[in-house]
Amino acid sequence: MSSKADAPLFAVQNLSVRFGGFQALKEMSWSVRAGEILGIIGPNGAGKSTCFMAATNMVSHGGSLQLDGRDVTRAPAHHLPRAGLRRTFQQNAFFGGMTVLENMAGALLENRPSRLAQSVLAPWAESRKRRGIEAEARRHLLNYHVPEAVHHRLPGELSYGTQRMLSIALAAAPGARVVLLDEPAAGLGGPDMITLRGLLERMRAEGFAVVLIEHHMDLLMSIADEVVVLELGQVIAAGKPAEIQADPRVLEAYLGRAA
Repeated sequence: MSSKADAPLFAVQNLSVRFGGFQALKEMSWSVRAGEILGIIGPNGAGKSTCFMAATNMVSHGGSLQLDGRDVTRAPAHHLPRAGLRRTFQQNAFFGGMTVLENMAGALLENRPSRLAQSVLAPWAESRKRRGIEAEARRHLLNYHVPEAVHHRLPGELSYGTQRMLSIALAAAPGARVVLLDEPAAGLGGPDMITLRGLLERMRAEGFAVVLIEHHMDLLMSIADEVVVLELGQVIAAGKPAEIQADPRVLEAYLGRAA
């Protein structure tokens, strides 16, 4: 008998998406456990980003979603982050008119909304709470390689590599349990890639369930516990990285083209 610890923290079953007459995703299934990194790969147009949209209820879909054993198939998309399911996007998404620290503090407050009565009747307590949130935001940003020197700058003023770290920091704010990362290595190189790999390894060690869409094969194959391969909206292979790298269907559909 498997224990709760062995059970998937997040699982999608028969995930399907149709845009008019186009079948973007067809009966895709995968799962990820706490302390595990699942990689999703495939050629451009294979349905990878559509998969993330469906898995977070941002697009209508068939199939089911289970988060820690609870059915969230019909949960509103904006409820899922508070339930512990977070994601990043290919294009960094921030509140551009807020500083880095304000963006991070906002992500923390999302899980801890203020009570109206406390805000009105005890503003000093509310002020103390916000100072505590800001201190926590600073610590969290530093843990995700966003240096203190940029905390009071706008996100658009940061280097691209630091923006990518900020996007992961926001997704992995306390309360997150499953983090879906959409091409976090895009546009990175050299030291930034080394930093990203170390960060992903630490997230796994801390018990996050991480799902990673990535085109950087060296990174993904060296860090993923399991890999799912998509082509034309369907899963054509799934297994350990070594198995995927040796699968002739994968070599034909994706890896061989990239070589």
